[in-house]
This record gives sequence, structure tokens and C-alpha cells, in this order.
Amino acid sequence: MHSIFYLAPMSIEVKNLLKEYGEQKAVNNISFKVDKGEIVGFLGPNGAGKSTTMKMITGYLHQTGGETFVCGIDVSQNPLETKKKIGYLAELNALYYDMYVREYLSFIASTHHLKNKKEKINQVIETVGLSLEAKKKIGQLSKGYKQRVGLAAALIHDPEVLILDEPTSGLDPNQIVEIREVIKQQGKDKTVLFSSHILQEVEAICDRVIIINKGTIVADDKLSNLKQTDNQQQIVKVAFKESVNEEWLRELKGVQNIKSTQVNAYQLHCIDAEQIKKQLLQLAIDKNLNIISLQSDDNNLENIFRSLTTEKD
Repeated sequence: MHSIFYLAPMSIEVKNLLKEYGEQKAVNNISFKVDKGEIVGFLGPNGAGKSTTMKMITGYLHQTGGETFVCGIDVSQNPLETKKKIGYLAELNALYYDMYVREYLSFIASTHHLKNKKEKINQVIETVGLSLEAKKKIGQLSKGYKQRVGLAAALIHDPEVLILDEPTSGLDPNQIVEIREVIKQQGKDKTVLFSSHILQEVEAICDRVIIINKGTIVADDKLSNLKQTDNQQQIVKVAFKESVNEEWLRELKGVQNIKSTQVNAYQLHCIDAEQIKKQLLQLAIDKNLNIISLQSDDNNLENIFRSLTTEKD
């Protein structure tokens, strides 16, 4: 039996979570915890199990095995109580297109039995930047504003936990910045778990990331720690004027993988970028080659993500 006293500080706790579809394990025995006040990026390639995991946390999908707790409440045992604690924006944002924005938010407020509905609706419309579109039918809105309506619906009952599946999908760069600020503000006193394919957004918002690949968690740490410990992810980019024999590049000491990016241009994965750059300069002298560009990438989230989710040669 699990103690509520122990679980309460953890706004989200997933223990040995499993989801099977026949022989396929969409989510394979994963475990993680998210505390109140944390904004955690949940990342992975398409089909990795992100949305499936989020649906199980919210109670929209039943797990094959394992346990999920939200604010200390077992999701399987008390699905309605956990839904009261959660604001959920699904990847496929299901909306009633024939309803007006305020009408729809009023409907959502009623399902939560909210008092002062008009005040709550005005507040959430202001929060997500819907004021100019609030009198329109949802079907008349752009994809970006439809996404804002979904976010408003997730926030209207002031939940303790936010589960956001691709919250910036369809937004233009200015809107993304605005929604980023909304998520940051909400994360000060809520628990936020969100997925995104825009890795720069995750770096801008999150201190911690969880990366899932093929149903299994391959990383769960503060981004700063991942950048320090993932020594495999130094990358050197080089472009030559002439055609180059790739075997020459493979013979460089410390090169772990090579990817051709354009004609006569390559990415070299290595441990020590500076040593590789010195060897490339020497190679150019020895082989009478002209280097057009030579640079090393910072160990950013994109590099870490690719390292953990790309099939190795």
C-alpha cells in the first residue's frame, strides 16, 4: 500500500508504467516523478510513447501495468478526482467549432462547477491572449488561436497540474514567445509536464527534461547536467571546396560517427572537438584541400536528443 503522506509532495508520480498493444509495448515500464513548481519537457521522436504516457497520466487511457499518481491520488482508482487536479491540452486539440469562444469556455467552466464563471472566463482569456478573438466562433479562428482556446480550457479551473501535449503547435514565432511566458508563469506554482518538437522552446522554458525513445526513458535530468555529462555529443562541422574521401575523415583519431550534410560538407561526432579541428587543418595541408568552413557546435539539447534517439551505425 502506498502512503498518501509520502506521495503528496510529488504532483506526478509514474511507477513502472506499461502500455501494450498486442505484442507492441508502446510504453515499456517507465518511472519518473515531477514536483510542484517544476516545468519538465517530455521529449521523444514520433511514436516514442509521449502522448500515450500523457493520456495515461490524465486517465484518458488505461495502463496495461504499473501505477500513476497525481497529487497523491491513484489515477486508476480515482480517475474523476485526478481529472479535477489536471489541466490537459491534448495533441489533437478537440474543440466544438460551432461554439463561440466565450460559450465554449463557459461550458468548460460549468463542467468544473466553477463559481464566478464570468470572472474566470475573462481572466483566462486575458492570460492566453484571446481578447481580440473572444467574440468569434471557434471554427473561424486560425490554428494558433484554436490552440489558445484549448490552453484556456486547460487553465480555467486553476489546476495544480498541467499536461500540455505540443502546446505551441500552429503558433507563429510571436505567439510562441507569448505562450512560452504563459507556461513560465503557470510553472511558478503548478506542476507542468509538456511535450514539444521545438527543442529551442524546451531549452528556453525547462530546467529538466525527460527523453523517451521506443517506449523507454533514455534520459531524465537537469538540462545543465545532461550538457556536462554527455561527452559523446561534441560535433564538428566542416565543408571542403574539393571532393573528400570519407575514409580520410574516419581515420581521424577520436571520430565516432560521420554524417554527410551537403556536397563536400560533413558533421563529425567526437569527444574532443578541438583536437578534431586541429587534425582537419593538418589533413587539409597533407591532402592539398581547401576548407571553406570549420566550426564546432555547442552541446545543445538538439545534439543530446539526436544522440539518445538516433540509431547508431
